[in-house]
Amino acid sequence: MLHRPAQPAGAGGVPPRHVAVIMDGNRRWAEQRGLPTAMGHRAGAEAVRRTIEAAITHGVPWLTLFAFSSENWSRPKEEVQELTGLLRHYLRAEVAQLDREGVRLRVIGERHRFGPDTLADIEAAEARTRGNVRLNLTVALSYGARSEIVAAARAAMRAGVAPEALDEASFARHLYTAGQPDPDLIIRTSGEQRLSNFLLWQAAYAELAFPPVLWPDFGAEHFAACLADFSARERRFGARAG
Repeated sequence: MLHRPAQPAGAGGVPPRHVAVIMDGNRRWAEQRGLPTAMGHRAGAEAVRRTIEAAITHGVPWLTLFAFSSENWSRPKEEVQELTGLLRHYLRAEVAQLDREGVRLRVIGERHRFGPDTLADIEAAEARTRGNVRLNLTVALSYGARSEIVAAARAAMRAGVAPEALDEASFARHLYTAGQPDPDLIIRTSGEQRLSNFLLWQAAYAELAFPPVLWPDFGAEHFAACLADFSARERRFGARAG
């Protein structure tokens, strides 16, 4: 759902309510060090831990991480196996810590494309953390924004929504992110400056940050710098200045 304030406002030092991150650069990080790609993904998992801790420290209540795109299935079989294996390990090894920290985990995307064991791990982690409220962590897996929008349109039609009754609010109720606030800030690491089919509907009024650091090197100081930059911006939501 698109949330627009009635009056243009600057961030005024207030942290964003929702930060989304495109975690880019694992493979380049490994290549630069002469390491297997798998080592880059494992180092990236450590950056996930640091980012979750930073979001909690700065009082950001919603964090979304783009972990695996629908296009990633076309990568070499060995890399896909490493990624899915790392996902299962993370779910099993980290869910207890997430629960202790008060983190609620949600997964969005075409989860049916994962095997039954991975699906079971996802559902178990979501169920265990459902009552937590300190941080809402959403992980996008096998996710693509265009396919999400198409799926939402199909869901609205199946629900019998009449064309003349369909508006932004009713359409958004059929997105994977239904009930979640739109991101205020989207961070993409590695210096690349594109959204890569991530949260295209939800990003309509998001501020964008492109720190030139590969994801495995992303830490609390980089997260804080992105928040400081966000706080210095004036958000107009399409309104004219002045």
